[in-house]
Amino acid sequence: MKETEVRERAFSMPLTSPAYPPGPYRFRQREYLIITYRTDGEKLRALVPEPLEVNEPIVKFEFIRMPDSTGFGDYTESGQVIPVSFRGRRGSYTHCMFLNDDPPIAGGRELWGFPKKLAQPTLRAETDTLVGTLDYGPVRVATGTMGYKHKAADPAAVLASLAAPNFLLKIIPPCGRQSAHLRAGLILSRGHRTQRCMDRAWRPRSSRPRFGAGGRATGARGDLGHAHHCRPDPRSRQVVHDYLRRTTGEESCISTTRLPSSPAQRAA
Repeated sequence: MKETEVRERAFSMPLTSPAYPPGPYRFRQREYLIITYRTDGEKLRALVPEPLEVNEPIVKFEFIRMPDSTGFGDYTESGQVIPVSFRGRRGSYTHCMFLNDDPPIAGGRELWGFPKKLAQPTLRAETDTLVGTLDYGPVRVATGTMGYKHKAADPAAVLASLAAPNFLLKIIPPCGRQSAHLRAGLILSRGHRTQRCMDRAWRPRSSRPRFGAGGRATGARGDLGHAHHCRPDPRSRQVVHDYLRRTTGEESCISTTRLPSSPAQRAA
């Protein structure tokens, strides 16, 4: 294979059988269960990287069915999202994600910096109850339940909460010895998790949903929704903080660097 062919074809690994195709990416018929619960504020602040700020001791645990995803297939994912603010603007920080499909794990990590790992999440209806689970090997990590479509929620309000800016910490590992990590990338990026079209949304009629993750969570509230959405190409994420170029000048931390989404755009 000639060098020109390598440059033209290279997008993701392996070269001749990439883990995922170039975008744009469409995610259709998505169904999710989001359970919001209160936690220890000090522990939460110890997990969220500066300059992000924790608004209140709240965590959103998401169970998501992704049955029709361009280039990625049919899979389920789950994880924790933490409401935060950046310079006064409210958004969310994705703390961790677990999926049962390799292509979206590779694509999510390499393209956008989503903190994805392999596990076994599920989201399904059991008679009159919606059940979300997360297993890591033989260990049950989390279980969430909610009455199935008991009460309609305001789709506009749910969509607005999901459309807020999302912050990701993307770590680009170094090649070589561990002490060379300062030559690697460590950036905080901002973007919208998705561009969505909300179909329907529900929440419990009276009783609160049940949720356990290493112990019973308190103050839990659940939301169930269906949505069609697309995830913008990588260039739509903007670097807002570069940890390896930080100086005393605040503005020097801000970059408008946008990542290329295809071999042709990279060549240009």
